Amino acid sequence: MAVVVTYFGHATVAVDIGDVRVLTDPLLRGVVGPLRRVPPGPEATRRPEVVLLSHRHSDHLDRRSIESLGEGLRVLAPPDAARRIESWEGHDVTPVEAGDTVDVDGVGITVTRAEHGRAGPRSRETVQAVGYMIRGEGKEVYFAGDTDLFPAMADLAGSIDLALLPVWGWGPRLGSGHLDPERAAIAASLLRPRIAVPIHFGVLAPIGVRHLPLRYLRRPGQWFVERMAELAPEVEVRILEVGESLDLGTGRAEASP
Repeated sequence: MAVVVTYFGHATVAVDIGDVRVLTDPLLRGVVGPLRRVPPGPEATRRPEVVLLSHRHSDHLDRRSIESLGEGLRVLAPPDAARRIESWEGHDVTPVEAGDTVDVDGVGITVTRAEHGRAGPRSRETVQAVGYMIRGEGKEVYFAGDTDLFPAMADLAGSIDLALLPVWGWGPRLGSGHLDPERAAIAASLLRPRIAVPIHFGVLAPIGVRHLPLRYLRRPGQWFVERMAELAPEVEVRILEVGESLDLGTGRAEASP
């Protein structure tokens, strides 16, 4: 059975392992709070067997996007995000922490550590954030979530086929608690995946910055390619456009219908 990864933009990625769809941080509409998609992209996906949430920030945990996937959705999320979803009712939510393992219809999911800093600009609380390792059909896909660099990433190295690494955010500047292109390339050098795909860039922009040239959204991807050539040249880099899929068996990428 095939293992196919489809990029929906920002941190939303579908990992299809045979008939099992795993969906990360669903953000499936054109406007979320003060942010808009640039350009518009796929805003629908078939119902997944499980949703993996990395943390509770609104560009990763969006109620309308989750509810658009239907009632009774199975969701894994760190405890504070899980409590928020439980308050909406109608979903099967499991709170998880780094080190937990879950089986979803034969697909193994291991919760990994992430470090994402404060819960908000005026908060002293550290946001509860995680990543995930997804295993099935002899393949391993690592979804880093939203995280900064930390040395223990090296503990995950071994047999990762694809690492989904955030390389930016949604504005002209990047706050603390994130990977930028250089730190993401260092992360790749620690993780040693076969393929690295940059995510979390190029899709969302604040509504009030329409005057800025849109090329600033795309630059982090190219910067990541350049830094990877220096810091992790043995890792193949694939940039997926919104709606594009990558088959991990054949290595072919193609636009979704």
